[in-house]
Amino acid sequence: MVKFEKQDFENWSKFRDSKKSTLSDIEYTIICQYHAKYYNHKFHKPCTCSPKTIKSWIKDLNIIWDNGQ
Repeated sequence: MVKFEKQDFENWSKFRDSKKSTLSDIEYTIICQYHAKYYNHKFHKPCTCSPKTIKSWIKDLNIIWDNGQ
């Protein structure tokens, strides 16, 4: 079972607490970094023209967050 490192868990918790419906550039980059780190793939930023991938990555990271630290 994959779990976030402590700082990443805290950062993701803050991200989840946010009630806004758009992502800042920093949030977008963090999602890409965390997904590459925890799903073991090369870092890249998917095109923002289609949010399907980034939404999927957020769901993937929420699964790890659900596992705790």
